[in-house]
Amino acid sequence: MIPPAPTPPSPVVSVLGLAPVLPVVVLPDASAAVPLARALVAGGLRAVEVTLRTPAAPAAIRAITDQVPEAVVGAGTVLTPGQVDACVAAGARFLVSPGWTEGLLAAMRGCGVPFLPGVSTVSEVVALLERGVREMKFFPAQAAGGVPYLRSLAGPLPQARFCPTGGIGPANAAEYLSLPNVGCVGGSWMVPPDAVAAGDWARIEALARAAAGIRGSA
Repeated sequence: MIPPAPTPPSPVVSVLGLAPVLPVVVLPDASAAVPLARALVAGGLRAVEVTLRTPAAPAAIRAITDQVPEAVVGAGTVLTPGQVDACVAAGARFLVSPGWTEGLLAAMRGCGVPFLPGVSTVSEVVALLERGVREMKFFPAQAAGGVPYLRSLAGPLPQARFCPTGGIGPANAAEYLSLPNVGCVGGSWMVPPDAVAAGDWARIEALARAAAGIRGSA
């Protein structure tokens, strides 16, 4: 009897709807990718943003895609159209960039997966809205004005929604999530480098579980 074909993963419609917290992962060695992703999923965080800050990132994305189908893996720190193509080819199901140019935006819009281009000024937000993009990464969140800045944008630009990243941790994540224009936050506190290096997946699972329970406070 021929086994049934595997069910393809459902498409990601919005990065902001994947989880309240998006883990931002830096992997010096792709061999850690699969156990790390499994620990995050076990803790309740299905989405994993593997940043292109190390040469191991594309292999890590491919490994998670192939071996942890319950995870939704994406690529972060995407800076060039070539990286867009390479990440999607490796299996990335969403893309995140710290900023954007016309060329990078065109590549992301044409790649077939959802994306979050980075902004830190009102003019950048308005420029993306003018181009029909409503979901964005706000980076570097704390340095660029933090909660007060994003709160001030909600009135004049209610159609823009954000994933703030940069300087966010368990102490301030709920305050960001309480804002009407924030869909999720990005952070790396649930994947500390020493735990990744030591293979302490139980610790990462516990940190992920705590992060998954964070909700915006009224």
